[in-house]
Amino acid sequence: MRRTADVVVIGAGAVGAACAYFAARAGLRVHVVERGQIVSGTTSACEGNLLVSDKEAGHELDLALYSHQVWREDLAEFGGLWEFENKGGLVVSSSDAGARALAALTVRQRAAGIEVRNVPAEQICDYEPHLTDGLAAAAFYPQDCQVQPMLMAAHLLRLARTMGAEVSTGTAVTGFRRSGDRVIGVMTSRGEIHAAHVVNAAGTWTGDVAAMAGVDVPILPRRGFVLVTEPLPRTVHHKVYAGEYVASTLSSDEGLQTSTVIEGTQAGTVLIGSSRERVGFDRTVSLPALREMAGKALALYPTLARVKIMRTYLGFRPYCPDHLPVIGHDPRAPGLWHASGHEGAGIGLSVGTAKLVVQAMTDRPTDLDLTPFAPERFAQVEVQ
Repeated sequence: MRRTADVVVIGAGAVGAACAYFAARAGLRVHVVERGQIVSGTTSACEGNLLVSDKEAGHELDLALYSHQVWREDLAEFGGLWEFENKGGLVVSSSDAGARALAALTVRQRAAGIEVRNVPAEQICDYEPHLTDGLAAAAFYPQDCQVQPMLMAAHLLRLARTMGAEVSTGTAVTGFRRSGDRVIGVMTSRGEIHAAHVVNAAGTWTGDVAAMAGVDVPILPRRGFVLVTEPLPRTVHHKVYAGEYVASTLSSDEGLQTSTVIEGTQAGTVLIGSSRERVGFDRTVSLPALREMAGKALALYPTLARVKIMRTYLGFRPYCPDHLPVIGHDPRAPGLWHASGHEGAGIGLSVGTAKLVVQAMTDRPTDLDLTPFAPERFAQVEVQ
């Protein structure tokens, strides 16, 4: 195989699929290469959350709000394809101290543009009648949504194909074609593809792909588990999580951390998370992690004690040390772009990321400043 494209996208998960879609929509010739099958990585092992509630004011929240707009405007007509559900999120606190911290968080978030309603203890049951008694306070976020992530990625790739994109699965990138310092394509296990632009959307393997181009992008895998119940009558009406979940997403600890996240699906199952730990690509099922998650879920929803767990699954989130994704052109290897490192927010941020990358790639002004997400921000500065 020796082919030519305007853009090669490495990775056929949610971010890569979104990049392919927006690039094809911009009139570029797109070729997606994936060493496995489509959505065979992190996208196949997550909950599909599109959240603003779990983010402090700052650059990631700016990207989340922008992506929220892209989901609701650019992609609104396709929402049914990937089960877009505007369910809203409910953050709960079980202590007075936690209630005060949650109230302070909502003040900061509201100032940054998030829609949030503070919910006193006596009104929590109006949102979630099966929650435990005795909670101190809650906050409701009407902007929080959910999609089915595998359907989302598969349909975006299908839509990109209708605009001329090619998708090659079972095709591993083995190196980059160069003209001087500039990247001008990729070498793969099935031949070469020449392209003016290459987008590294390889998720947890982004660092390995970047290393082939001689640049350092310090993205590491962070393992997480999800429990899936048997199908139930509607029991959990929103995305519900404990207040400490926000802090856990910002933690850099390597050891096991769990915080309660519970939500229902259109199929009737209930998804229970969450856990975080940095153990490389170890796929061993951790019973301590599952026990902690189940125990904390029962503390919020005692009625789940009579419900069977149907299955569990795990995935690896692409973790970045400063908790910001890596988005944009890499000046250390001209022609190479990165779209990765979103950790647990990748589904929600994927479409905003993709639209911004394509805007920059086609020399248009970007709707958000990409400087905070610059790939070269990790480069060591030599002391003179």
